[in-house]
Amino acid sequence: MTPKQRAEKSGEAMWAQDHASKWAGMEIAHMDEGVATLQLTVAQHHCNGHGICHGGVTFMLADSAFAFACNSRNQSTVAQHNVISFTAPGRLGDQLTASARELSLSGRNGIYDVTVTNQQGQTIAEFRGMSRAIKGQLFDE
Repeated sequence: MTPKQRAEKSGEAMWAQDHASKWAGMEIAHMDEGVATLQLTVAQHHCNGHGICHGGVTFMLADSAFAFACNSRNQSTVAQHNVISFTAPGRLGDQLTASARELSLSGRNGIYDVTVTNQQGQTIAEFRGMSRAIKGQLFDE
């Protein structure tokens, strides 16, 4: 199995059990080893009292992309620390794209950056996630 095939199969296995990301309206756009791209169209129920995309929704999209990237090697992996900086608001109807990429993987610890952009390529948020591998796999290999 190639690294890309393993990443795609890992993504399929995670997606089958990821009720939260599906509930929010996310879709997987791309999977490969150490990277993942998820998308979400901002609907009315994603907007806060200011009429813009709730920061928690943007965080959730980035966190889900991070999760798919750090689990792409079929090693069960969880977040141990995340931070996000919001740079612009997401708006009703925007197509948000969260692109996660691995910066470092050493032993059981990883560092990932996720950039969230809108359909015009404007950066909405920058997210950094630190991961920790735990026991288990997403599928039998």
